[in-house]
Amino acid sequence: MRRIPLLLALLSPSLALAERIGEVSTVFKWFGPNDRIVIEAFDDPKVEGVTCYLSRPRTGGVKGGLGLAEDRAEASIACRQVGKIHFREEIKDGEVVFKERTSLVFKSMQVVRFFDEKRNTLVYLVYSDRVIEGSPQNAVTAIPILPWGE
Repeated sequence: MRRIPLLLALLSPSLALAERIGEVSTVFKWFGPNDRIVIEAFDDPKVEGVTCYLSRPRTGGVKGGLGLAEDRAEASIACRQVGKIHFREEIKDGEVVFKERTSLVFKSMQVVRFFDEKRNTLVYLVYSDRVIEGSPQNAVTAIPILPWGE
């Protein structure tokens, strides 16, 4: 299980940490873990009342088991209002709220947040980037800010 290293989390307190919700196996591997799709959840660190769910592939095998494999750039995201929305501090468009490496050094998957003021909606985009070349594969989700029960 690869996560943001503790040191990075301490240096970047504005980034969320993901919680594993579940996974399914997609390809059997004789040695090491199977290839799989994992589902993770994280709460937006600056917006109380918002939880995002990510599904993405994880490469198995010997390299995957050792954390040396490069995961594919595909991901899906669904963010939901799970309580009264409250901004803990000022937010900026395009701010990274979640980031995790998907290869040993050069590739990462990240989630950025935007605020559509005209429609009073939070928009979250997940994409993968690489030092030399990124991927156009992405997914987007939007949450209209609605009143929450008393």
